[in-house]
Amino acid sequence: MDARDTELKKELDATLQARRELGVEYESALVDSFLEKVDQRIDGAVERRLRRQMAEQQMVVARGSRSPKPTDSWGERFGFGIVSLVLAIPLSAIGGGVAHLPGLLVAWIGIVGVNAVQVARSNPGLFRGRRRGSSQDSDWEN
Repeated sequence: MDARDTELKKELDATLQARRELGVEYESALVDSFLEKVDQRIDGAVERRLRRQMAEQQMVVARGSRSPKPTDSWGERFGFGIVSLVLAIPLSAIGGGVAHLPGLLVAWIGIVGVNAVQVARSNPGLFRGRRRGSSQDSDWEN
């Protein structure tokens, strides 16, 4: 149980105790008083959330609405391509030596596949086809 919940429970217990002592004629005033305290807590919680959200929005604006830098830099992509080509030499030799042409084809299909996955990961929309009949296909259509 949260400290605020404990405090609110104490308030409710005090209100119920006061109702027992004062009687039914003060019940409405006691309930209104308790509800006012609950409203103040809710208002405080909402206000804190709004302030936090506004601060987050101000940080985004202060950054110039730039999204964080992508994790893949040009150097990483270049390095991946170089390593891929360097590993292609022994893979080609092993595949061609063991299974001749089919082995060589399997090795190169694997190499191309790994590189295609890397490109798709760094450019998510690259391999999606255009939808036919959509109004966004051409700038010339109205």
